[in-house]
Amino acid sequence: MSIWRKKFDLNDLNQTSENTLVQHLGIEYSAFDDNSLTAIMPVDSRTHQPFGMLHGGASVVLAETLGSIAANMCVSADKYCVGLDINANHIRVVRTGFVKGTASPVHIGATTQVWQISVTDERDNLVCTSRLTMAVLKHKKKDEA
Repeated sequence: MSIWRKKFDLNDLNQTSENTLVQHLGIEYSAFDDNSLTAIMPVDSRTHQPFGMLHGGASVVLAETLGSIAANMCVSADKYCVGLDINANHIRVVRTGFVKGTASPVHIGATTQVWQISVTDERDNLVCTSRLTMAVLKHKKKDEA
């Protein structure tokens, strides 16, 4: 059974990145299944820190991007999700190539969601592990605005 409450495809998701930090960093959604969403991000001058390694903040942007989009695809049209907290542990150095992030739900509740995001290198070695907590909010009706 799928966790997704909204219909989408990778093209739809990638179009949401136009003119955002996500596009600037070269993050592209690359796969999804019934329980996870995956994206890739280049390790290059856009995502390096001054010592030529993948910037930890870029890994966190990838993690929050994946978890946030995934969370919003798991709620009905009258709701939306916003980030409450994110943490990350940086495990391994990457200097070139691509990293892949995969977001999977830990908890999908009525008022909160928790997502686990694993970032791996091209050899599938863990680079960063992150946990994102999202608040689930209800859109205000037009007469409440």
